[in-house]
Amino acid sequence: MNHLLVNTYLSGMVTAGLVAAGVYFVRFWSRSRDMLFLAFTGAFWLLALSEALVALGREPSGGLSWYYLLRVPAFLLIAVAIVHKNAAGDDDD
Repeated sequence: MNHLLVNTYLSGMVTAGLVAAGVYFVRFWSRSRDMLFLAFTGAFWLLALSEALVALGREPSGGLSWYYLLRVPAFLLIAVAIVHKNAAGDDDD
């Protein structure tokens, strides 16, 4: 079996899992209206977009791709949301 086909299939599975995780956090956000859950939703969907673009796009020479840069705002979103939640204390619960 072609390794490119297997990699595309596995990337699709990872993308589907990341989208599902985002939907899972939307459900928590709709119940609690806690912005931490909304930040996790956005981060997981950015990661899913990054993974989908990597799987479907052509890989440029050298193996480096700007698609991976979408992961930076995703992780920053998570970090900022956690810091904001901890700085707010028990008031946001």
